[in-house]
Amino acid sequence: MLRLTSGAVAGAAASSMARTSSAATTAAEIVMMDAGPLARAIRTRKISSVEVMGAYLDHIDAVNPKFNAIVALQDRAGLIAQARSRDDQLARGEAVGLLHGLPHACKDLQPVKGIRYTQGSPIFRDVVATTDSIMVERLRGAGVIFIGKTNTPEFGFGSHTYNPVYGVTRNAYDPIKSAGGSSGGAAVSLALRMLPLADGSDYGGSLRNPAGWNNVFGFRTSAGRVPVHGKEDWLPSMGVTGPMARNVADLALLLSIQAGYDPRAPLSMESGGGQFRGSLAGSVKGKKIAWAGDFKGYAPYEPGVLETCRKALKTLESLGCVVDEAIPDYPLEKVWQSFMRLRGWQQGGAILEHYKDPAHRALLKPEAIWEVELGAKQSAYDITADSTVRTEWSQAAGRFFSRYDYLIVPTAQVFPFDAELHWPAEIAGRKMATYHEWMKAVCLITMAGCPALAVPAGLGPTGLPMGFQIIAPVHQEMACLTLAAAYEAADPMSARRLPPELSRA
Repeated sequence: MLRLTSGAVAGAAASSMARTSSAATTAAEIVMMDAGPLARAIRTRKISSVEVMGAYLDHIDAVNPKFNAIVALQDRAGLIAQARSRDDQLARGEAVGLLHGLPHACKDLQPVKGIRYTQGSPIFRDVVATTDSIMVERLRGAGVIFIGKTNTPEFGFGSHTYNPVYGVTRNAYDPIKSAGGSSGGAAVSLALRMLPLADGSDYGGSLRNPAGWNNVFGFRTSAGRVPVHGKEDWLPSMGVTGPMARNVADLALLLSIQAGYDPRAPLSMESGGGQFRGSLAGSVKGKKIAWAGDFKGYAPYEPGVLETCRKALKTLESLGCVVDEAIPDYPLEKVWQSFMRLRGWQQGGAILEHYKDPAHRALLKPEAIWEVELGAKQSAYDITADSTVRTEWSQAAGRFFSRYDYLIVPTAQVFPFDAELHWPAEIAGRKMATYHEWMKAVCLITMAGCPALAVPAGLGPTGLPMGFQIIAPVHQEMACLTLAAAYEAADPMSARRLPPELSRA
């Protein structure tokens, strides 16, 4: 079993970004290596895929039982056999993908052929996927080995990862706290070095909140950047798919594989992912950044959240960025009410067939039933009106970006809360009326349609992580990556603060 001493962690972390030595690489060093260097080491046969798989599986065995981030873990012998096959391909000189031989676990909202696909719901407890999603096809083509899934709340509803199939996923920095969600399993797996890369999806913060709460990076991309094929292609959901990683370079690497047009997703962007494989370097001096703060009092925040983010903003100021406090000019309550109704229509509609089936309805959590019933109250004209509000809000954001290059917003309004709670009942004395109102400020960004890249802001007063979102105009993912890369280079320890478990292990 892999045991990471504090000395091993420090040494492995120090060498993880640029190890090219032909000397034997320890298991601790392997799991600490960033994804890009690790993939190159496999392709150049400095490290075998078998070694990588063994190191990761040993580490998962040691760490995962306490945190419950990876689920549906596949048979070890079969995974090692797949890794050996990857090594044999290299020995024969065959062409391989960018992620050849890397272990990977997809969020359990993605079907992976041959692996259990529950969506966190007891309705699908025993379902095994018979096909791959578009994104999974691309990952498979890039050469990953699917070792299992990462945990998610039921149907992805809620920014706290727990479900009746697999249970609660726990925060990488304190296992009594929530991991966030709905990509909580993905974020914790990255933070605890149980995966080199992770994928997620985001409707109301599901890539951003867990990234912020586990000190990693998550990227909500513009609609269509990563193709998603579903039952409905012409009225697409506000939910998008995107990458998660331990650093910005790895985030861009995974996005380069996920992105690009697919005819099965007719609204996907024609531009491919190759643009994200180049340099992320660029001057950010003079860039105008708007800091949303508490949205002029509209969004309550737990004490310490805004202060932690403001401190991180000083790093951007040290790079020559100009930071002002400002938000787009539009009635925010109008945006929030329209968001809730549109979500009820879209998310509730996705599970309506189960709501109509009495046996399945009995297995739905109350929040899922609430979404369906909220959606059922909307007429076609109501949806048109709310979609118009969404358009007006995104246009207001567009005008705002004529004056500012970026908008910065925290990744959550509270620090990680007790993992046994369903959701926070109040923030700073203000009652939360719904299960997702505590993420209201993040949902406003969803409605604007802008790309939003979550980066680590640092640790709050109690030692728990918080992040902030780098938000740019629609389709400007490269702008987000450029600023994130500059921030990371200026404050490299932000994402290198390892969870206590890695030192104790």
